[in-house]
Amino acid sequence: MGEPGESRRGPLKSAVPSNVVSPVRRCSRTACGRPAVATLTYVYADSTAVLGPLATYAEPHCYDLCAEHSERLTAPRGWEVVRLAIDPGPARPSGDDLEALANAVREAARPQERAAGGTETPAPTGRDGHPMEVARRGHLRILRSPDS
Repeated sequence: MGEPGESRRGPLKSAVPSNVVSPVRRCSRTACGRPAVATLTYVYADSTAVLGPLATYAEPHCYDLCAEHSERLTAPRGWEVVRLAIDPGPARPSGDDLEALANAVREAARPQERAAGGTETPAPTGRDGHPMEVARRGHLRILRSPDS
């Protein structure tokens, strides 16, 4: 092939860098490369354009807009524009969010409580009549091997 760093197509140094994949979402407006700060969604049934904080995920029927384009947004005649508060800072989980997540994890790990009246519901049985589910912890089940 020749020298190291070359391929059949020529030197690897001449490869055109790709900027197609970017970790920052960009404004949806043509020829605007600024970072997006808001998401625009049209509610056709109500003739309403909703402009709010940048959505968590890019949706196919929503438009991400930069600060300049979101400020200058106008809607078609007869339509209403609803502007939701846009937080200029980066979105971070609040203390309440983290506490709710911790409580959900604790709840899932807590053993299932017995049915009312102190009676335990029987575990499902296999073809041979032996219980297949031995124990349960949160959403996980321990199953007895069919051989035992």
